[in-house]
Amino acid sequence: MSAQPVLVACAHGTRNPTGRRLIAELALAAKQLRPGLVTTAAFVDVQPPTVVDVVAGLAAGGRPAVVVPLLLSGGYHVHVDIADAVAGAEGTVAARPLGPDPRLAAVLLDRLVEAGADAADPRTAVVVAAAGSSDARSVADVERTAALLQQSWAGPVTTGFGSAAQPPVPDAVDAARRAGADRVVLAAYLLAPGHFHDKLAGAGADLVTAPLLPDARIAAVLLDRYDAAVGASPEAAAPADGLPAAGPR
Repeated sequence: MSAQPVLVACAHGTRNPTGRRLIAELALAAKQLRPGLVTTAAFVDVQPPTVVDVVAGLAAGGRPAVVVPLLLSGGYHVHVDIADAVAGAEGTVAARPLGPDPRLAAVLLDRLVEAGADAADPRTAVVVAAAGSSDARSVADVERTAALLQQSWAGPVTTGFGSAAQPPVPDAVDAARRAGADRVVLAAYLLAPGHFHDKLAGAGADLVTAPLLPDARIAAVLLDRYDAAVGASPEAAAPADGLPAAGPR
């Protein structure tokens, strides 16, 4: 029987020490949920080891692998960086990114409530704040997440981006106020603290949520992406329509 593929948890990378710790803990949580699963880390930017080096090393050793993007949408890093890294590596495949997924929208909802926002108030607007990408597929993924969150939010839910996509987060906050919102809350659609989360405090919103991690549901999403890529659970890759009730963290 062939060896179980190594799960390569591929994150963007950050200089923020708390962000680094939370990403490492996410991969560890997945391993704890799946005893015996071999996991390793890789990054597309900022910190080593690069996904290219990790994939090449596993392939050279004859180890099959699944690269799971620890990214919330499919942009350049997914469709170019990670795709190129696995293209020439025999036995290595790439899974789809963590988002969109109704469980991530459920975590966003929890973060909003924890920050003091009222889901039942129609005059509290939410801007889902994402890092941003010039890839239209990434923007569509964030908009899908906003649509999932809207199912559980009485007020309007829109999107804003830290870079490369429109509208910028401060513009999205201004637009929500002009549309009549009494309060505007930024739902940080980011896995962990870092550069983009730091910028949200100056965007003009009344509240800013904490990032998504830590949360056990995200480790479950990570394993679903891995399983779908190896064919163990193909249905796990299909986006769901509903927004499930929040589970334990």
